[in-house]
Amino acid sequence: MRVLVVDDQQLMREGLVALLDLVDDVEVVGDAGNGEEALGLVAELGPDVVLMDLRMPVLDGVEATRRITREHPSVAVVVLTTYDDDRSVDSALLAGACGYLTKDAGRTEIAAALRSAAAGQSTFSAAVSRRLVDALSRAAPPPVSVCPDGLTVREVEVLRLVAGGLSNAEIGSALFIAATTVKTHMNNAFAKIGVRNRTEAAAYARDNLLR
Repeated sequence: MRVLVVDDQQLMREGLVALLDLVDDVEVVGDAGNGEEALGLVAELGPDVVLMDLRMPVLDGVEATRRITREHPSVAVVVLTTYDDDRSVDSALLAGACGYLTKDAGRTEIAAALRSAAAGQSTFSAAVSRRLVDALSRAAPPPVSVCPDGLTVREVEVLRLVAGGLSNAEIGSALFIAATTVKTHMNNAFAKIGVRNRTEAAAYARDNLLR
């Protein structure tokens, strides 16, 4: 897994590189001190995942994330920042980040987030996950009277949360069901709507269940 590290603080950047060098399946291919440098290195080096700070000079992490995900859709971005306020989280996710961690995360958590991102899945810190679950609960669309494609109401709920980037465990917490039950509902829903993975399921949900 090829990773590019982006942080404007040299000490933090060097520390992350040293930390990730200890992870067997991670190869740090480069590091950048701002978003503009990151864009150039993504084009030059073709990493699988970018570990991105948010507050940086020249070009901040939000705009860099937006441009990377637009210009290099095969490259995933995981945010690693000091800030976990709603505005920062929302801006990063709307820009296309598929993971969001705060800088108190340890090596194991960061490595797991990078692996999830490389596999096309989302990972969030516990605090950010709680914010997302609360926000989705408050802003959830009204219950559907007739579910499309033979879906059950519970399958619709699961697909909506998949579109929000939540993991099976987070969906289970939001719906008060076990993660294994979430997986069963998800597999049944995938078969009914003819999708193969979470990315396709999220696209289906955005097009059919979140309007």
